[in-house]
Amino acid sequence: MFCNLNADALEEFNRLGTIRETKSGAVVFEEETPVGSVFVICHGRVKLSSTSQQGKTLILKIALPGDVLGLGAVISGSRYEVTAETIEPTQLKAISREEFLAFLHKYGEVSLHAAQSLSEEYRTAFYDARRLALSVSSASRLASLLLEWGRAAAHDKPDMRFTMALTHEDLASLIGTSRETVTRMLSKFKRDKLIQVRGATVLILDPGKLQGMAA
Repeated sequence: MFCNLNADALEEFNRLGTIRETKSGAVVFEEETPVGSVFVICHGRVKLSSTSQQGKTLILKIALPGDVLGLGAVISGSRYEVTAETIEPTQLKAISREEFLAFLHKYGEVSLHAAQSLSEEYRTAFYDARRLALSVSSASRLASLLLEWGRAAAHDKPDMRFTMALTHEDLASLIGTSRETVTRMLSKFKRDKLIQVRGATVLILDPGKLQGMAA
């Protein structure tokens, strides 16, 4: 949301907040805690999750560089809706709520970008809910998720290659199935030459067939 600001706004944005370097597994903020800052991901990835009173955790999203964390809570002045935890070494720009709101008030285009970002969050949540509710099988949900990550990592390059920083249990939480099912499906995808896995690196070999499964 900060890529296309005018020169004055961009210069002021660069002066805001502080840069934080975090290790994998660092908690950026926890759900239901009072909002303090908004966080922009510079490098790395962050897992967003929610936990029930019974202790069951649901992973909602993997946030990527450029994503803004805590935006809705900062604007509304409410508590953080989710827990944000890094899944790899991550660089974040932390901007206090007071600084950020003053920035929004000063630059109308930033307010518009914030509204567009919140709209994108809503759209993503809608598609994620639809994938969980309407996909005919766990395999189709996993295929859809792998394609989504592959496309995001490709940046218009021919290879759809990305680093898998999640455990099979985390993947199961994202697509609403069991860890054993995820392990079995990934093995089948490899046998069918839909994907190639080397260490933590996943390469999409046949995006067309995966798309057919995800439809």
